[in-house]
Amino acid sequence: MSDTRTSEYIDGLARFIQAGPSSYHAARETADRLVAAGAVELDESAAWPTAPGSYVVVRDGAVIAWIVPEGAGPLTPFRILGAHTDSPGFKLKPHPTTVVNGWLQAGVEVYGGPLLNSWLDRELELAGRLVTTDGTVHLVRTGPFLRIPQLAIHLDRGVNNDGLKLDKQRHTQPVWGVGLDAAAQLGTQDALLEHLAGLAGVAASDIAGYDIMTADTATPARFGLDDSLFAAGRMDNLTSVFAGLTALLAAASSDAPAARHISVLAAFDHEELGSESRSGAAGPFLADVLERIGAGLGASSSDRLRALASSWCVSADAGHALHPNYAERHDPVNKPVPGGGPLLKINANQRYATDAAGAALWARLCAAAGVPFQEFVSNNAIPCGSTIGPITATRLGIRVVDVGAPLLSMHSARELVHVDDAAALAAAVTAFFAGK
Repeated sequence: MSDTRTSEYIDGLARFIQAGPSSYHAARETADRLVAAGAVELDESAAWPTAPGSYVVVRDGAVIAWIVPEGAGPLTPFRILGAHTDSPGFKLKPHPTTVVNGWLQAGVEVYGGPLLNSWLDRELELAGRLVTTDGTVHLVRTGPFLRIPQLAIHLDRGVNNDGLKLDKQRHTQPVWGVGLDAAAQLGTQDALLEHLAGLAGVAASDIAGYDIMTADTATPARFGLDDSLFAAGRMDNLTSVFAGLTALLAAASSDAPAARHISVLAAFDHEELGSESRSGAAGPFLADVLERIGAGLGASSSDRLRALASSWCVSADAGHALHPNYAERHDPVNKPVPGGGPLLKINANQRYATDAAGAALWARLCAAAGVPFQEFVSNNAIPCGSTIGPITATRLGIRVVDVGAPLLSMHSARELVHVDDAAALAAAVTAFFAGK
């Protein structure tokens, strides 16, 4: 991509990240952008149209969107970009307001596997959904509101020599105000919930449930030589969600015939927890949507299996760039570098679903997009994580290849990517939906 197009893409990625501080916001933002471009948002409890067109459905913090082209039939295969909307961090506990020696604090539970120290001394916000007693969902975000303060070095003289040791319960509870009087002034309900309710325009007494996460509020920024580096929160995995959204919007606006396949963006929630939920990749969401699409095209059970046998899923999740200060933690031969292109993720134990056929597909896509790519494989002594790729292959029997943008500081409150790698991922996914 040209420098101008890369800059425009990174600016768009920054805006998308800022609009998606929680999985619920990211799913909603994705759907809203697609609807603005002409997609029809569907209700899972209603009958779905069968005509060609662009469609989107949101389930909690997950979103699936697709394009049924003219001429699609029962055997038309799918091209699916799989990603996830959630990121590691902290989730608000029940009865979250506590007062400790004059400080108002928020009770939070660790969500996934965050780098705990990276969340210290940052202005954080709360973001997610409130559900009132009538079942209505209200998205809410506070803006800068909390901070997890680190102990001063004067009170922990050995921290730089002995290492920082954080207790997940005692040392991660953020402060958000001072004084018993401050809590009392916010009302008789839980003070923090009272504040969130006020932002949502509802009564705290009407809040029946909530899923509220922390998010870093620092503005995404380009920096370094030639502004080639980009830092932001939640790039694992909003880099992939935005790449898929960009590619699907490009496919929807293309005049090229695309009846060869149905393009699908599937962005799941709860990947950081193992994906086992109704909105996670291990749940039924994608299979249900694909079955309903097939039914609308007149597919029998046998037709659906034949269509899946000809289908592909690109599982896009952030991967690791070589860390210059810890090079020994990486494979000694395969060393992904910033700016070297998106990753083809490989693991002999099927923690990633890439096989030889998937590697060939990714090579073709990157060549068609005019971008480089590089392989990632773990050091044998350091087990790698996993993705939605093996889960999707297992659930659907579909061919899957695992890819992603290489990051530094993965699972930090603020992660780092080379701008060319983020843009190249979108270009390759665009080629995927274009049928290359």
